[in-house]
Amino acid sequence: MRYRRALPYAVGLVACTLFLGALGASCSSVPYSDRDQLRLLPESQELAMGIQAYDEILKGKPIEVGTPDAEMVNRVGRRLAAVAGRDFAWEFKLVKEDQTINAFCLPGGKIAIYTGILPYTQNEDGLAAVMGHEIGHALARHGGERVSQQMLSETALTIVQAGLGHASPAAQAPIMAALGLGTQVGIMLPYSRLHEHEADSIGLRLMVRAGFDPHEAVRLWERMAAAPGERPAEMLSTHPEPLERAKRIAEQIPSVVSAERAAGR
Repeated sequence: MRYRRALPYAVGLVACTLFLGALGASCSSVPYSDRDQLRLLPESQELAMGIQAYDEILKGKPIEVGTPDAEMVNRVGRRLAAVAGRDFAWEFKLVKEDQTINAFCLPGGKIAIYTGILPYTQNEDGLAAVMGHEIGHALARHGGERVSQQMLSETALTIVQAGLGHASPAAQAPIMAALGLGTQVGIMLPYSRLHEHEADSIGLRLMVRAGFDPHEAVRLWERMAAAPGERPAEMLSTHPEPLERAKRIAEQIPSVVSAERAAGR
């Protein structure tokens, strides 16, 4: 089979495998969203993976304890967790890395904030925007969904490679490379950006419930847009463009505030 004929066949096989795998998986809706979510792992396994990964990532890292910034991270995190509606074993740690503009949350509510992001959060409301977003990932079980997508993608590519077994390695290589790139750019990265938008929306609700100023989330992303350094084109990025996020959040604030007030929160 020549390359030009093999590639459409392989793409179809990948799509078919992903579709059939999704049909056989456990699906449910993301909180505050009508989107069906692929889940191949039980939540208990996700939680265990989150605890293990949290310990491994932070092993040997300089963790601030008892400082005003560390106390702020814990205080803001507790306020948000109190309105999150999950009884996770929440952990909030501040990592002393001034050059790292980052934060993350692993399954089970294991959150780390790097000191490098504090100049951009600037205040407790800005920090709540970051931490609410990270808690949103945990509530939406995005970590487990990404693992499920990766598992299904790897299965599909394995099937394709087996189907091309008669071809020489030289003939297989460009097909597998094209499929790998296509899966990453066409499936994994768009879902990653979708997860970011969902986490923004959930975090915004948590900010309002916990009494933080939701408009600070807009200002946070405007400040992040001015951060130094080049960003990849959005289609090649795991995250949406900061100013786009600021615009989306600003558009959502009136309806979120109205809905939370109507619910008596």
